[in-house]
Amino acid sequence: MIKRLVLLAVLGWAATLLAQDDAAIIRKVDDHYNHLNSLRTHYVERYSGMGMDRSEEGTLLLKKPGRMRWSYAEPVGKVFVLDGKYAWFYTPGDAQVQRVPAKELDDLRSPLRFLLGHTQLKKELDGIAVAPEGGGFRISGVPKGMGERVKLLTLGVSAAGAIERMKLEEVDGAVTEFTFSEMKENVPVKDGDFVFVVPSGVSVVEGIKPI
Repeated sequence: MIKRLVLLAVLGWAATLLAQDDAAIIRKVDDHYNHLNSLRTHYVERYSGMGMDRSEEGTLLLKKPGRMRWSYAEPVGKVFVLDGKYAWFYTPGDAQVQRVPAKELDDLRSPLRFLLGHTQLKKELDGIAVAPEGGGFRISGVPKGMGERVKLLTLGVSAAGAIERMKLEEVDGAVTEFTFSEMKENVPVKDGDFVFVVPSGVSVVEGIKPI
């Protein structure tokens, strides 16, 4: 009986230490991004699902609070812009540009918005979990408000707390992965970088098409 109580006490102590370590890792990521005002990084986006398998790349620009611009390398001019009020998605040659209010955005790129706001991963992800991975960590959970679409969001985090990878698994089996490199923090950024000007002859429709 005494041995069992001792074992339970040890297991409880170990669980407490692991929980504290997990909390420290999550806090490191929060602190890393809460000290940033802007970020520029190269990204590679891979998507598989619905009979498709494709890869794209480009430059991602983030600015506090909650503004982002995904500039695709090909075709030149393809963008996804979040200006703080609306999200815009446009591909050159299209007759329409998609627009949706930022508060209603459920695009799979939207989880990155909180990185340059007041980051609190525990409040952004349901069922958050932490595990070691390579020289860093893996943080996973379901983005709040996206449970009907996203099965799991997994972040690959460096030992310094920087997010280097993001994987989104949808409930329908589709998987979207982002890899980030050449990250430059607190770079000079203009407000105009997040202004989308509707091209002449292009109409605006509400709604963002899937990745």
